[in-house]
Amino acid sequence: MRHGKKVNHLGRTDSHRKAMLANMATSLIKHKRITTTLAKAKALRTYVEPLITKSKNDTTHSRRTVFAYLKDKDAVTILFREISEKVATRPGGYTRIIKLENRLGDNAEMAFVELVDYNEVYGKDAKAEKKTTRRRGGAKKKAAEGTETVEVVEEVKAEEAVATEEAPATEEKKD
Repeated sequence: MRHGKKVNHLGRTDSHRKAMLANMATSLIKHKRITTTLAKAKALRTYVEPLITKSKNDTTHSRRTVFAYLKDKDAVTILFREISEKVATRPGGYTRIIKLENRLGDNAEMAFVELVDYNEVYGKDAKAEKKTTRRRGGAKKKAAEGTETVEVVEEVKAEEAVATEEAPATEEKKD
């Protein structure tokens, strides 16, 4: 029975599992997103999120603690410089797991693990577009924008007509 056993061993010994999670966390920090199996992704989330939380407090002790888990100096530097600045106001939930299709070779459930603040699809741009669309008053704004674009197009056509009239006159003088 599994009473009180919360750690997913992932079919590996303790040392192998720790080394694998450290390597995956380093790859996630360096590349901002990785593809792996769903079970490894869930294990990685529990491994890397406390490290990101610890990186918010940039002290020598927290750097040494994170280095003991990651064992990669470059990853620790990226974590404490870039990532900690982006997640400073976020209270948790730094990673996102998105399920993918099963792997062809062994039909394993695959997943996409990424840092939330580094995704362009679900980023701030999508929220900004959603805020600008309103039902009330939206038709008036769109109608006003439509008339402005028509005026700009007419001005451009007028400028092109002037340019085409000048072009043959310059050619005739050269002959």
